[in-house]
Amino acid sequence: MCPLGSLQLKTKPKVMVVDDSATNLTVAKNALSNVYNVLPVASGQMALALLPKSMPSLILLDIDMPEMDGFETIRRIKENEATRNIPVIFLTAKDDGGSELEGLRLGAVDYVTKPFSVPLLIQRVDLHIALIEQKRELQGFNDNLSRMVDEKTRTIEELQHAIIHALSDLIECRDGLTGGHVARTQRYLRHMVDGLMDTAFYQDELEGYDLDLMVASAQLHDIGKVGIPDEILKKPGRLTAAEFEVIKTHPLVGEKALKGAMAMTSSQDFLSYAATVAVSHHEKWDGTGYPHGLKGRNIPLIGRLMAIADVYDALVSERPYKKAFSHRRATNIIISESGKHFDPLLIEVFQKQEVAFEASRQLVT
Repeated sequence: MCPLGSLQLKTKPKVMVVDDSATNLTVAKNALSNVYNVLPVASGQMALALLPKSMPSLILLDIDMPEMDGFETIRRIKENEATRNIPVIFLTAKDDGGSELEGLRLGAVDYVTKPFSVPLLIQRVDLHIALIEQKRELQGFNDNLSRMVDEKTRTIEELQHAIIHALSDLIECRDGLTGGHVARTQRYLRHMVDGLMDTAFYQDELEGYDLDLMVASAQLHDIGKVGIPDEILKKPGRLTAAEFEVIKTHPLVGEKALKGAMAMTSSQDFLSYAATVAVSHHEKWDGTGYPHGLKGRNIPLIGRLMAIADVYDALVSERPYKKAFSHRRATNIIISESGKHFDPLLIEVFQKQEVAFEASRQLVT
């Protein structure tokens, strides 16, 4: 145990001694003042009045005092947010265990029986002051560790974002026809999600979604195009039926690649969203889409949302086989496909968000 005078602290910890006996206050002050800044207080009322202005590291509190006893005093100390964490050691002349147990129940950390042994008093105070210092050091260590973890997490997230962005750029570079498609469709998907949140539609499905992660995952919706031969992917003109069948495999290629990545990490949420949107964004509400011919709500919500964003961008963008359509023409085409290509409820959302779509279309990617 830490002997008197052995605590090497830059400043003396403050110890408040609360006792109606002047003798006890003098004994405690003489015993502790070599190591601690001792503040003698003659009553519980006075202690409560002094606490906001003179916060001690530790309180030695007598139980038997007139007007306000130690039990009432500690209750008020523990009720105050500013003082509740100050350790309290009871000083008691009682020899019954009930008073000691009541004090501990009210939040005291220890007790010393009066008339107290000076060495024992010093030892108990040294012990709890040492615990306070250790707790403070541990809290500082935890705070530093938390900051380090936060910084490392931010670094990893920034790296992940950079890799995903580079990968999406690579996909567009291979395609050669859809520059800015990834960034635009991600913005459109965000508009759809925001609009959906303002309705009562599909709240049961939305409950389990991390919406920010879901929107971010949309960057990889066309990752499967890396598996499509260049002569088909970059063909300057309309595809033959056979070539289109090859194109229709890209959702499965993307899903397979992303599920393979999922198997190599325990952090799978982002990749799970990405795999789902990759495989489902070409499905159609009436079941005529690909690759699985899913119908209605069997199509994952993220796929139904992405279908609208993806088709809108295809319509308003120039292709070798067509000019870019106007926003109004593209909007009319999409609305006409309600209940066929697209979820009718999501078309309602799209109609409310079409101004945001048009504004995003005009942004520089």
